[in-house]
Amino acid sequence: MNRYIVELIGTFFLVFTIGCTVVAGGAGPMAPLAIGAALMVMVFAGGHISGAHYNPAVTLGVWMRGKLPTKDVAPYMAFQIIGAVLAALAVKYLKAGVTVVPMNLQILPALLAEFLFTFALVFVVLNTATAKGTAGNSFYGLAIGFTVGAGAFAVGGISGGVFNPGVAVGISIMGLSAWSSIWIYLLANFVGGAVAAIAFKAVDPGD
Repeated sequence: MNRYIVELIGTFFLVFTIGCTVVAGGAGPMAPLAIGAALMVMVFAGGHISGAHYNPAVTLGVWMRGKLPTKDVAPYMAFQIIGAVLAALAVKYLKAGVTVVPMNLQILPALLAEFLFTFALVFVVLNTATAKGTAGNSFYGLAIGFTVGAGAFAVGGISGGVFNPGVAVGISIMGLSAWSSIWIYLLANFVGGAVAAIAFKAVDPGD
């Protein structure tokens, strides 16, 4: 249960940071830096307990890579979603009265952007936090956080820079994305995570 609670806490603060920095332009153009930093510190805080996925797509990739028991997959994802929902509700309370306009996504560009950076994120997680060659390193949290920050800077204007089905739920509750668009995130994020696991096993078959 401790692992699941850590997943809830880490996902909560990731989504909470997203909401507070994006809704009403809270952090302006520096929002991606704050979001990547929030993920980084939560990864360092919870990595030794749960692996610090905070993302159902990461959980899928780690499971496919063989570093997460099947019995933990559904609870990890459930607690991540719960954390995202609680964070979204907290943001809505703190930002009550603020008008939020959902992004107008172009389907194919958004799908491609979300797929590519979810692939990058999960590939980085697998190589820095689960691989034998980088075991015991002290940089994995920084690498993971900066991947999300870089992705948010690069394609935030195209897809919102989500790369995480839990975040997709959170921003939909906050009104930053329309519920009718959530399938774009779910499809691109889960496929990106799965393909990253396949790529990891292909380039490092001995691990």
